[in-house]
Amino acid sequence: MNIRITSILLILLAFLGCQDNSTPAPSAAAETAAINEAALSDDAYGDLVRRSYQYVTMFNVNNKFAMSQGGWNTCHASTSLKDHTMQDLPRPNNDTLYTGCMLDLTQDAMIINVPAFDSAYASLMVTAYDHFVNIPLTSRRGDFDEPKTMLFYTKRTKGYDGAPVDGVDIIFEASGDFISAVFRVMPHATEPERFQRIIAQKQSVRPVSMTKFLGGEETPYVQPEFPQVSRTNADTFGTNLLEVMQFVLNHTTFDANDPNDQALIALYAPLGVAPGKTFEPAATAAFDGARGRAIAENIQEEWLAKIMDPSIGREIQPRVHQPKGKTDLETVLAVSVFGPIGLPQEEALYPSITTSDGEPMNALHDYVIRMTADELPPAGAFWSLTLYDRDNGFLIPNERKKYSVGLNGGMKLDDNGGISIYIAAEKPEGVPDENWLPIQRENLALTPTMRLYEPDLEKYAVWVPPTAERVN
Repeated sequence: MNIRITSILLILLAFLGCQDNSTPAPSAAAETAAINEAALSDDAYGDLVRRSYQYVTMFNVNNKFAMSQGGWNTCHASTSLKDHTMQDLPRPNNDTLYTGCMLDLTQDAMIINVPAFDSAYASLMVTAYDHFVNIPLTSRRGDFDEPKTMLFYTKRTKGYDGAPVDGVDIIFEASGDFISAVFRVMPHATEPERFQRIIAQKQSVRPVSMTKFLGGEETPYVQPEFPQVSRTNADTFGTNLLEVMQFVLNHTTFDANDPNDQALIALYAPLGVAPGKTFEPAATAAFDGARGRAIAENIQEEWLAKIMDPSIGREIQPRVHQPKGKTDLETVLAVSVFGPIGLPQEEALYPSITTSDGEPMNALHDYVIRMTADELPPAGAFWSLTLYDRDNGFLIPNERKKYSVGLNGGMKLDDNGGISIYIAAEKPEGVPDENWLPIQRENLALTPTMRLYEPDLEKYAVWVPPTAERVN
């Protein structure tokens, strides 16, 4: 039976059952039989993977972060820049410090204190499993000038409906029950005293339940049982996609008027996966994991190639890392592949660096990236350039632990205010240590990525990113 016909029949049966209580509901055996008859066409498999990719990405990312910092309803303040051991997500930031709060909003609303950060740049980024990015607080608007308290909840939070709470300055309704609330702070690493003040401010952030905040006796937190978290997105598509998506559908707010939300739900309904259900393998359709993995890997390869085209990057830039309603499926898919949970263009831009000869960059060769003073990025706060391996998006291991060039990773301008950045297995003679990004001589595809914080969007529209020139 065609997947769309099956979906329509199931929805129609449910609708008729609501309208006429005398109509018997289909038996469990009949429903299972209908599910087992569902056969996904090639197009349906592709559509399912493309529409699921953003949720799979953030299920893995958010749950990995929660596990790495001791569980949910915890906050962890980084006190040093990320290195090559960071493999919880592709293309991690190496130029700002994070305080990441991983919040479970199912059992109670959660409240965090927001410090007044003594930094040229700070922002708060909130992301659920749907991978839409919200920036409720940013130094660009002066939001960190004074301390605040902020409450988080969802439509499924027990015992709270969004009403004002004494002592709470900001109330934020999240779109998912398991969220990352991440403070991103420029640490001023070259100013030791200021750096230490910022570290103390970051470490002061603590989560507390609304019940405890109001002086009540809270119930001990019980962490839910999560589906298996995979190392890569392709692993999830290959092993336990239906179980993961059942969990996601149960803990995400979907809009009845959003066509992408409804298309996702319609695709999964014939497979026995729907909001409010419990995952039961015997009551779900067979899903070909090898086929799903292959499609996911093809999507990854497709977007890794596309995103290196500067024209495509500029075309999708206004829709990158935006809230729901301000972006589209393909753009969210692109950032899910290339690098999840980043900032929108008002906060930061992420231009990729291509080569002057058009050939892909590879660690078999050395490269130099040159900019004159007039060609430096139009960043209002600061800029950086970070080197990753292309396929995994991880930082390049090296003994110097040097992964980026910039204000915090270290850089040195020349006498004319320009800079030459070398990507090389050995430091070229006369090149400052700050401007050398080490690589190992191996067959490894590379992607340097720039970050421009608080960019001047008018200047950026005519700015040309530098290219990498191969060095013989």
